[in-house]
Amino acid sequence: MNSHEQMWKELGLDVELHKELLKAIDKTFKQTVGAQKNRPASMEYFDHVLHESHGGRVAELIEARNKGGKFIGTFCIYVPDEIAMAADAIPVALCGGTQFSIPYGERMFPRAICPLIKSTFGLALSKTCPYGPIKDLGVGETTCDAKKKAWDVVNFHVMEVPQKKSKLDFDLWYQAVVDFKNRVEELTGRKVEAKRLSETIKIMNEKRRALQRLNEFRKHDPPPISGLDALVVMQAALNDDPVRFTEHLNKLNDELEDRVKKGISPFKKGTKRVMISGCPSVMGNWKLHSLIEKSGAAVVIDETCTGTRYFENLVEDGSCDLNGQIKALADRYMKIDCACFSPNNERMESIEKIVDAYRVDGVVQYILQYCHGYNVEAIRVAGILKKRNIPNIKIETDYSEEDMGQLRTRIDAFLEQLR
Repeated sequence: MNSHEQMWKELGLDVELHKELLKAIDKTFKQTVGAQKNRPASMEYFDHVLHESHGGRVAELIEARNKGGKFIGTFCIYVPDEIAMAADAIPVALCGGTQFSIPYGERMFPRAICPLIKSTFGLALSKTCPYGPIKDLGVGETTCDAKKKAWDVVNFHVMEVPQKKSKLDFDLWYQAVVDFKNRVEELTGRKVEAKRLSETIKIMNEKRRALQRLNEFRKHDPPPISGLDALVVMQAALNDDPVRFTEHLNKLNDELEDRVKKGISPFKKGTKRVMISGCPSVMGNWKLHSLIEKSGAAVVIDETCTGTRYFENLVEDGSCDLNGQIKALADRYMKIDCACFSPNNERMESIEKIVDAYRVDGVVQYILQYCHGYNVEAIRVAGILKKRNIPNIKIETDYSEEDMGQLRTRIDAFLEQLR
């Protein structure tokens, strides 16, 4: 038994079932990410992050906890990582994107809810999630009804994300950020101080700047990196140590700059440029990006939580005062234009800017099954795109491979329309 297997056994996992899970994910990875040609050499690191998400990364978290640190499992990009880090806690996203665990999730949760919820909690219920046994605090938010009620079942700390963006709503969100700070301080026994918070704000801003630079390269024709590889980087961003991640991302960015100068790309010049818009594609889920790019288009930007919504705004850290810093954090996170907001005019304006900046030929609206927020908002998005004569298609799907043939046919027809 290797060291990771011994670790999984000590965590109380079903080791044999966990091996089956990893085999299933590895098979999907090889058929999608691993099947690509002409990948940047620096992608090797980000592939490694994904492969070690249940191994080396878990061992790091256990070591940190043995030294007195705390591990906070998050479920949404609204949770301010900066505050957790300032109290010497490690925030890591818990979301699952694999079909393997969904049948286990459906033993507790209704079938007719978001696959992301069923997949994530299915990992815990099947004893194949190594993060559950070492998690000191789980943090959820109120971005949809399914999540809100799931937190009741698993006893997470819940951050109140308002549904509008008036002053009253901002005050509510500011208080939610303060409450999160207080909860983290209670958990860790450490006070969040202005000096340390300024340091963690800088760490996360540098991470966002590196991601912004990566996506600037995707504006080129042809882009020096595939949309699928850019997604792998984003998935790694939600799991990896932020300082180490940024260091390796800057190396990738330098390689991409060189590839642009030399005209190296996985695509031919003039390849049709597609934006994916809507729901996130978390670790384990590479289906849609792979289908689009195998059909001959390039995914040049993701208007999702595993895309622009994660990195597009920095925290304006001009204050030495703790309250000012927390307000700046609340301001930054409130700018995220999730479909939970109504009206969501900011998202419509953002989409228009993105399709111009990335010279998008067509938009694929990606809707996870039963995600009513993005599904209904797709109507407004389609209207905005129609006015700009940009074709769009709505793809509603889950993590399974059962609809791959049907989706491939629909995507091929859509891309033929663009050509």
